[in-house]
Amino acid sequence: MAIYLKTPVDQEVLSSLKAGDEVFISGTIYTARDAAHKRMMELMESGKPLPFDIRGQFIYYVGPCPAPPGKVIGSAGPTTSGRMDVYTPKLIEMGLKGMIGKGARSREVVEAMKKHGAVYFGATGGAAALIASCIKKAEVIAFEDLGTEAVRRLEVENMPCTVIIDARGNDLYITGRARYERKGQE
Repeated sequence: MAIYLKTPVDQEVLSSLKAGDEVFISGTIYTARDAAHKRMMELMESGKPLPFDIRGQFIYYVGPCPAPPGKVIGSAGPTTSGRMDVYTPKLIEMGLKGMIGKGARSREVVEAMKKHGAVYFGATGGAAALIASCIKKAEVIAFEDLGTEAVRRLEVENMPCTVIIDARGNDLYITGRARYERKGQE
């Protein structure tokens, strides 16, 4: 059964999600990739505020293509999340509640998620055009000089994702593989 989430998502709702749940996300989310994460860390280290209040927010790891005529945004497929792992525990500690991307996460990220109740969602790689159709508004809010890696505020409607790692640290990449391997031994 699909679960429909509207950002900002209540902690109780986030805590109820389980690895493997299919979700559709609507509301405001932000984009950031490695270069933007590095700059956000530099801002924090120098005592300056982030370009948006990270508390309770979701970050989508994406560097969207330029918008074709008449479109809000170009293709917007997920980026490999592990590239942000060096920065992510600090952002989770500061209040980040959701991350959307693809690929495995480090032990440090999973521990921060468990400690602070954050969730990691997977977006389907190769479905960039489908995901772009869920984006109703896109606005660069920081680091415009980074081009596709600039921080954007997106308004999304029913963006399809899967809970990969839930707030308890259950990881679909691990449990799913284990189920598959058990079936192969029967």
